[in-house]
Order: sequence, then structure tokens, then C-alpha cells
Amino acid sequence: MSQGGGVQGVAGVRRTARLAQLGEMLRQGGPARLESAAAALGVSSMTLRRDLAKPGQPFTLLGGHVVPLGDPSGRSPYALEREQDSHASAKRQAARRAATLVEDGDTIFIDCGTTMPHFVEALPPGLSLTVLCYALNIVTLLSRRERTQLVLLGGLYHPASATFASDEALANLRRLRINKAFISAGGVHATRGVTCTNFNEVPVKQVALASAAHSFLVVDASKLGKLKPAYFAPVTAFDRIVTSALNRPEPATALARAGARLDAAGAGS
Repeated sequence: MSQGGGVQGVAGVRRTARLAQLGEMLRQGGPARLESAAAALGVSSMTLRRDLAKPGQPFTLLGGHVVPLGDPSGRSPYALEREQDSHASAKRQAARRAATLVEDGDTIFIDCGTTMPHFVEALPPGLSLTVLCYALNIVTLLSRRERTQLVLLGGLYHPASATFASDEALANLRRLRINKAFISAGGVHATRGVTCTNFNEVPVKQVALASAAHSFLVVDASKLGKLKPAYFAPVTAFDRIVTSALNRPEPATALARAGARLDAAGAGS
């Protein structure tokens, strides 16, 4: 009896140590895929699943990723409808600036979010394009364009961000080669990287970045210096960070020091 209690006690100590190490990993690198986190901890995915299933843990599994339980900011979950009109003028500025980077014959990836509809609307109508996307609001706009070959990455629908996601879609995206990827984000921090709210978007953004010859982050200036819970790239992963007119210099200075190239629209753009 005492031997069994001792074995359980050792297992509990090891589990506590693993979860402490996991917490530090997430603080430093952001959400991690279950398999990657388990390998880093030296245990199987099943063992880590059992750890996370214990009551009272500060982590959970979401879309195959280990994530902190709850948003530390205390804000309610992101919803596309609620964010639609937030900083709309600045989003148009950034989107129009980014649209000038698209050339006839390009194969491009267009991310989800509320800035990218402005980007689609800013594309010159006569361009011949192949466009990959995974967001319902984006595909609706693109379907109206002539001379555009549209590739929708399908899968399970996520209403909060109006996006689709699946392993098959990721596999298809990996097989494709993209001239330019236009990526959105909820936060752009010089040292903590580029982040978004919805964890299901992370793998798609990362695969698009890996598949593209050139990548551009398209965000309005309110996102600079901000953090969201789901990390997906360092600021140096992009050829440019295309943004709206700057209302304060501090975030831009920090990004430049971190090695990022900032491309800000003029006030009249």
C-alpha cells in the first residue's frame, strides 16, 4: 500500500515538474503543438494529454495546440462582427498600401480578419491572379472578381473568425508555391513577436509564410506594440510590415531596432 502511494507520489511530482516546465515554454514561445510540447518534455503525447486532463490545470488543448486557459487580458473572445468597424479608416490605409505590392500574374495568399476585405477591394480589377484563402468574408469578395482563379482551403468552419481549417488544407497549402503572402495579425510586438487571437489560425499562417517567396504583414498602426495570446512568427519573418499612418513613434522605433522593415502609409493614403 505504501509502495503504491510512493509510486503515485513520484508520478505526481514528475507531473508537477512537467507542467511547470510547460508553463515556462508557453511563456517564452507561445502556444505549442501537442506533439512538439510532449517531445520537448521527454514524454509521449498521450502522457501530456493525461497531464492536461487533470482538474485545475492552467492549460488546455485547443485545435491540437497546448494553450493557456483563458485570455490573460480579461477581454471577451474575438468576434469578426465586433471588430469589423474598429479602426476602419486605418485598416483601409494599410490595405491600400499593401495592394500596390500585387502584380499581374501573381499567386497570392490572403489571410483572414477585418483588414483583408479592404485589401481585396483595393486590388486593381484588371489583374490576373491566383488567390488562396480560407476565410468566408474573403472568398465572398474574391468570387466577384474576373480574371481571378480562386482556391479555397476548406475544413471545419470556425464562426468567430469566419475561417475554415483542416489538416488536409494545410497539406495542400504546403504543396503549393506562393509569390506573395499577405498576413494579418492582432498584435505586433518587437520582442514578443506577431500574434493573433484565434489559435486555429496559427498553423495556416505559418504554412503560408513557409510557402511564400515574399511575405507581408498587413496591420493598422493600433496593432503595433500589442500582444494577443496566439504567437505565430517573429517580426523579422516578413519582408515588410505594412501599416497605416503612425500616430506615435515608439512602437515603430522598437520594431526597427528588432530588425523589422516598417512600411507606413502617409496620412493622405
